This record gives sequence, C-alpha cells and structure tokens, in this order.
Amino acid sequence: MTAEISNGFYMANRILPLPLDYLTEATSITLAKQIECAEVLTPLSPEPIATAYVRQGQDNPPMVLLHGFDSSVFEFRRLLPLLSQRHETWAIDLLGFGFTNRGANLPFSPAAMKTHLYACWKAWINQPITLVGASMGGAAALDFALTYPEAIRNLVLIGSAGFTAGPAMGKLMIPPVGYLATAFLRNLKVRQSISLKAYHDASFASPDALRCAALHLNQTNWQQALIAFTRSGGYGSFQPQLAQLQRPTLILWGAQDRILGTEDAEKFHQAISQSQLIWIDACGHVPHLEKPQVTAAHILDFVRASADSACSEFKF
Repeated sequence: MTAEISNGFYMANRILPLPLDYLTEATSITLAKQIECAEVLTPLSPEPIATAYVRQGQDNPPMVLLHGFDSSVFEFRRLLPLLSQRHETWAIDLLGFGFTNRGANLPFSPAAMKTHLYACWKAWINQPITLVGASMGGAAALDFALTYPEAIRNLVLIGSAGFTAGPAMGKLMIPPVGYLATAFLRNLKVRQSISLKAYHDASFASPDALRCAALHLNQTNWQQALIAFTRSGGYGSFQPQLAQLQRPTLILWGAQDRILGTEDAEKFHQAISQSQLIWIDACGHVPHLEKPQVTAAHILDFVRASADSACSEFKF
C-alpha cells in the first residue's frame, strides 16, 4: 500500500512534508517506510476515514499502540520493532492526530476518537488485544477499555493521562486565540523545549527526534482539528470509573517524569484492582523512546504472565 520514491515516501498517494534523507535515525527511517493508510468506515461520516498505521509482526495475541497529544505513530519507532518480535503489533494514528485524515466535517473529540478506533479494531483485528497507551494515549486506552471491554485482553499505561483532569483550556480556544495557540505549538523551538522536558537524558532530544515530532504539522486541517479537540474538553479524569476495569493492567512510569509528574502512578495502581506498577529509573515521560528495551521487556513479560495466569485458571 506504500510506495517509496528517491528522496521521500508515499502514504496513501500523498508525500509526507519531509524527505527520508531529513531523518537520520535508522528506526525513524524504517518506520517511515512502513506507514500505510487504509480507509475505515465509521458512524462519524458517510465517507470512510483514511487512517494511518504501521503494522509489524504476526504472532498472536495482537497489540495496539496509541500515541500521545499532537503526536503520531513515529512515537513508537523504537518500541514497535521490539514488541513485534513476539506479537502482531499495530501503531495507529488517532482521529485528529498524526497522519490520519482530518476531514473538514468530522468531529474531533474523545468520543469521536473512540468510535473511530473501535471501527479500526473491528475492521482490522476483531479479537481481544493488548492495548498500550502513552500519555494522552493512555487516557484514550482507558476510555476504549471501559467502553469496549470485550476488545481488551490486557491494558498497558505508559506515563498515562486520565487520572487527574487537565486544565480547562477549551473555552479559550476560539479564534483568534485558538490559532495563536496552535501557531505557538507549531514553532519548532517550542516543540524542542517540550522534548527536552519529556526526556531525563537531554541527548535524546535530538534533531531527528524533533523532525519526527514535526512531520505531521503540515497535514491538512492540523490546526483546526487541534482546536476542535481542545474545545471539546479533551480527556478528563477517569478516576470514578477505574474500579470497573476488569483486565490485567500494567502501569509503566518514568521515575523522573517532568510532564505529568509521578503522583498519578500510585493513584492509578491503587484504583485499578488488577494492576501492577513498575517504575523505570533514569527516565522521563517517554519510556518507550528513552528506555525502549526496558519498556518492551516489561510489556512482554507482563503479557506472557497474564497469558500463563489465564491458562492456569482453566486447568482442572
């Protein structure tokens, strides 16, 4: 479904705004070549939504990876190849983010994102998955798991949002303020400062990392979709519903997280009955980028242990 060209790559017959030779890390280049786009029918629109994803591996049970706010599948360029050695692994760009199409008449809200993700799961996978969510993707994973428990085998939260409600910025995101705010977020110096804060080891905030984080900024309706999502209220707190989660849950948290802090890690652990919390030392908000081998090992061990436990329950 993808076709390479000499100095760039196609995704669903569109060239991404930066050429391959603008990327320097092997994992970034490899993932860029593997991005595909498929049209998915949803109740959100009479027209299918062109949805960006990367799929690697083939062994069951499958995993699905959900990125954070204003991010894309590139966020999993280091983690996905490690997980796919043992499992069929998907990274999917959520509705309104990454390289998934932002149709002018589409709604952009947590509810719409959940509907779109369910349509992707139903069309492409249609069996229980290990759902992995990082930062805002963790809130999206919680929302999905609470609504569609039949689709979930295990849940993994990496530095997850969704316990403490975020700031009420939606009411402020009206023209021209919304456009000024998104223009600020588009600024590469601003994005680099966020990247530096996300890592414990500043060397990870490399030029390649900045390019990966900026590749989607020139997508059609990027600004409008971000404003609409923020005005919808975004993700609030799932604290009252967490006791309803009945799936094994792994909570991974960077011990030096300066984006969300560290207090919510233990709160998630206490609120979710079948959960375990693992701290990743010398690591900031993005363990899947800063400590991908450690993160992958914990996830694979967790999934294997969950499968062994499930099998033992059926032994007589």
